[in-house]
Amino acid sequence: MYKTIKEAIDLANGLKREFFKLDLAAVEVVLCPAFTALSEVAEVLNETGIGLGAQDSYWQNEGAFTGEVSPLMLKDAGCQYVIIGHSERRQFFGETNLTVNNKIKAALKSGLVPIICVGENLQERESNNTFKVIENHLKGGLVDISAEEVLKSVIAYEPVWAIGTGKTATPDQAQEVHKFMRDLLRKLYGEEVASAVRIQYGGSVKPENIVELISKPDVDGALVGGASLKVETFSAIVIKASEVLK
Repeated sequence: MYKTIKEAIDLANGLKREFFKLDLAAVEVVLCPAFTALSEVAEVLNETGIGLGAQDSYWQNEGAFTGEVSPLMLKDAGCQYVIIGHSERRQFFGETNLTVNNKIKAALKSGLVPIICVGENLQERESNNTFKVIENHLKGGLVDISAEEVLKSVIAYEPVWAIGTGKTATPDQAQEVHKFMRDLLRKLYGEEVASAVRIQYGGSVKPENIVELISKPDVDGALVGGASLKVETFSAIVIKASEVLK
């Protein structure tokens, strides 16, 4: 919950300038501003190769659901992506595996790419329940989701204990969880899906750690939070990642 419409436009324009000479074939960049700024940022990003996503969505296209925003509305505003099940939605707004699952289905039905978030909090990690929580989130979110639909999705591992705390999972810790998720997807959907699905890491990603993170075999990208609020830090992350992925 950052940036007025003007501030979001300024940020998008700044990133557009930074990425003008960047080969976006090596990386895919998506901006996810607040709902109020989506249509204006969509205009800024038009024909740039930079995608637009929303931070959440409801599972109905319309109805008496005051305050909610539907996949249909997001598409109309110019979105191609939507973040679903972010840890803050679970922590502060009662999101569950069931609501996440409903939202994933609605997003896919509307032609949006869901960025599906899973992750454990500090207590769960210290209790050695990381894998149990990840499996619960992943299986619960993907109920009745087909292999074809999983291939149209992105998965993001966000260790809650590393979000906004300055703490970061070490590259080895991130790789360990990402490998666990890929192995789980292999059991659920087979090798083709498991090897093709993009699994991002999110949790205090910075220019200083992106290269080491993205160099791990099962870390396919980053879900960037605080560092995405400034042109210089987010652009540095993208540029460094693109150099690794060329």
